Amino acid sequence: MIPSLREKCGIFGVYAPGEDVARLTFFGLHSLQHRGQESAGIATTDGDSISMYGDMGLVSQIFDETVLEGLHGIAAIGHTRYSTTGSSTAENTQPLIVTDTADHRPLLDGQQRQLALAHNGNIVNADLLRADLESQGVVFESTTDSEVIAQLVATAPGATWEERFAVMMRRANGAYSLTVLTRDALFGVRDPNGVRPLCIGRLDGGYVLASETCALDHLGATFVREVEPGEVVRIDASGITSWQPVEPMRRALCLFEYIYFARPDSRMRGELLYEARMRMGAQLSREHPVDADVVIGVPDSATAAAIGYAQAAGIPYVEAIVKNRYVGRTFIQPDQRLRERGVQLKYNPLPEMLRGKRVVVVDDSIVRGTTTPRIVTMLRESGALEVHMRITSPQIQHPCFYGVDMATKGELIGAHLSIEEVRKHIGADSLGHLSLEGTAAATGQSEGALCTACFSGQYPRPVPLEFDKLSLETRPADRDPVPEPVTPLPLVR
Repeated sequence: MIPSLREKCGIFGVYAPGEDVARLTFFGLHSLQHRGQESAGIATTDGDSISMYGDMGLVSQIFDETVLEGLHGIAAIGHTRYSTTGSSTAENTQPLIVTDTADHRPLLDGQQRQLALAHNGNIVNADLLRADLESQGVVFESTTDSEVIAQLVATAPGATWEERFAVMMRRANGAYSLTVLTRDALFGVRDPNGVRPLCIGRLDGGYVLASETCALDHLGATFVREVEPGEVVRIDASGITSWQPVEPMRRALCLFEYIYFARPDSRMRGELLYEARMRMGAQLSREHPVDADVVIGVPDSATAAAIGYAQAAGIPYVEAIVKNRYVGRTFIQPDQRLRERGVQLKYNPLPEMLRGKRVVVVDDSIVRGTTTPRIVTMLRESGALEVHMRITSPQIQHPCFYGVDMATKGELIGAHLSIEEVRKHIGADSLGHLSLEGTAAATGQSEGALCTACFSGQYPRPVPLEFDKLSLETRPADRDPVPEPVTPLPLVR
């Protein structure tokens, strides 16, 4: 359970002339709301120009019938955001729209180079790239690394989008899954390691792109495949094509997508995440068995794992914590009296299920060690005789630079305390973490095909040596050559 650990965003795109693309995007974003609750936006193109509407808040708070009726066209992209790079302010709402009007750069098909972009991930050399672009006269309107990517594409040399994406993908170091809208096409882009997810779906009359397959399911779209690491997909009036502007690197899909971020009804690399999480729980019971009366899960991300643990251990599973899903999704702050109630604003225990019981509590992670002690105390006050914490991930000991809200080592309790010291800190009778090998095996993927950096310290690409900075030394990036022309490859016949 990681109420303070948040992932950057969810992205969506649709190309479907004749359809209400704004409405489709609204429902796509609604299904991805769990990936970010700070702001949301939708951009559409009618074939000539791009329009956008966004604001702070939840998708259902921002868009109504009047707004959606004003967003029409042949294609759209959408974004729901939690900030990791760039503050949580209205000007950082995505999608971002940028237009390059420089006289010395060629136009595309006689048009200004206008694009809208939605980004999931984090660029670790964004500060250096931003400084370079500013030295060329680019003026930024937000503080996000996402605008750095957008400006890299808009201002890159070359006469085709293929060439411009290649320039951006060689210069940007980090994680990015993108949906990009131009006046007549929709693009999907994934970084060479494939850290953040992106998939393709077939819809009557067009195609959709989404962070997770659950968004396809809600729209009745048929899953086609995932966008490959280092790939760009183009969808327009001619259909769908793809190409590989840069060579893919070691596959490194974020392991936390399996553990926590993605919805349990989503699929990644063919695996239903609910089943993967059940396998994590089952393996956890084998690695860390305990005599107990009941197994409970911290809702909602640990529910499947708790069921898996209970089934493998032969201990009854009960629901003993009820979650208020709307706490934390409001801008109204609690007063001091309510603030002192702490975690019970979000979770309410059922004493009848806990009283006199030895309880196994399954959770997905311990990051800062601030919430778990409150949960342990809450269960003891509800009558639990023993509280045994079981975590379906290894200890988090290293910061993430790829779009997760834990970019400093100092805030990670596992980086400074042993498991036994953490147990004492949280007040549990015992504490067991699933091994890295066990976690990876439960996903159905090899450990080498996943990003495990926050557990192992092995980053897919070079990262800053100083953990409190996101910039790193790179070669001068202002003289990238124009790439060789690429031949689009047919994606769907």
